[in-house]
Amino acid sequence: MSQRERVLNLYKTLLYMGRDYPQGFDFFRANLKRAFLKNKFESDPKKIDKMIERGQYVMKEIEALYMLKKYRTMKRRYYDEPFNAA
Repeated sequence: MSQRERVLNLYKTLLYMGRDYPQGFDFFRANLKRAFLKNKFESDPKKIDKMIERGQYVMKEIEALYMLKKYRTMKRRYYDEPFNAA
């Protein structure tokens, strides 16, 4: 798979994952677009690979955020204990 295809695939995947972002999809989409446009003219393959790896890391972090959100929701739904942030 070429780097261009990998970058486009990463962008599409992140955009899809942003639908449930806590601060809203518009906020997520604007920041995602800004991040990708900032590096639009990068041509060094090593730097591009590092940025793709960074994007995949961000993708995993977003997944973890969603899992934590689901866990907390289920915990509140099925247990009477109040949620303590401390």
